[in-house]
Amino acid sequence: MKHEAKYYETLDDGRVRCLICPVRCKLSEGKEGICMGRINEGGKMIATNYGEVVSVQVDPIEKKPLYHFHPGDSILSAGPCGCNLSCKYCQNWTISQERHSTSYVEPERLVGLAIERESAGIAYTYTEPFIWFEYLFDTASLAHERGLYNVCVTNGYINPDPLNDLLPLIDAVNVDVKSMKPEFYRRVCKGRLDVVKNTVESCVRAGLHVEITNLLIPGLNDSDEEIGELVNWIAGLNRGIPLHISRYFPNYKMEIAATPIRSLERAYEIARKHLDYVYVGNAQIEGASDTLCPNCGGLLISRSGYTTRIVGLDGSKCVKCRTQINVVN
Repeated sequence: MKHEAKYYETLDDGRVRCLICPVRCKLSEGKEGICMGRINEGGKMIATNYGEVVSVQVDPIEKKPLYHFHPGDSILSAGPCGCNLSCKYCQNWTISQERHSTSYVEPERLVGLAIERESAGIAYTYTEPFIWFEYLFDTASLAHERGLYNVCVTNGYINPDPLNDLLPLIDAVNVDVKSMKPEFYRRVCKGRLDVVKNTVESCVRAGLHVEITNLLIPGLNDSDEEIGELVNWIAGLNRGIPLHISRYFPNYKMEIAATPIRSLERAYEIARKHLDYVYVGNAQIEGASDTLCPNCGGLLISRSGYTTRIVGLDGSKCVKCRTQINVVN
């Protein structure tokens, strides 16, 4: 089914220029954008990825990872094939950097699946949901009409105008902030740090529930200085924003050895000095997945793998000291 894309312009020479993200692909007749989801067909930009789903399944919401948004929920999760960044270490490269088989699922059907499977919302995830702009917009709108919440797990690489269109439809985001160094984004991901920071800041201003993931790569973004820079930036927005420090493993085009556990522990220690909620992913570190009260230190949420137990919350308050916790139930 052909679906004309939004946010593009036609150039004098017959090419079309995509305006969804800063890559701003200029496409001649028959040519496809970097995200593998848009094509110039007869001088119009067609969203060829509309409704094309590379994976759909029910996941624990903690797997996104979202630890403070409806903890313990299961959520219907779906995503497109493709991405608008080219990270050399991509952990999902077989579906983000290469073409993969997809199935068409219309918005009504995806929302229906969420309802059938007793999911309270839909997560747009696995690859990059913002390249799915038209489908994301239509499906998220319908989901809200049906009383479901919408979650995006994203690299944050989107232009301000299309982002502003989506913000009223999205309830929570986890943004992958890959580094605080512009040169890292340019060299390793073929992207721009300032765009990602603007996305996070826009989501915070709009009142979305925001969590951030940082994949720690030895020798590239794991220095104490850079961890401190990331943490200070997040704390300047809101020290209650949860930070997920994740362990890197060699993948795709990068062969650097996996992140040492001690590096994760050090980053965790640095971050805990300035942020209320810090977690470590892809590694077993005792207590590093639990949520503690930032005031009294009481255990609020216990996690083991994807098993979640709420033990110290009364609504969104600590049962011991009544401190308000940044959690959405």
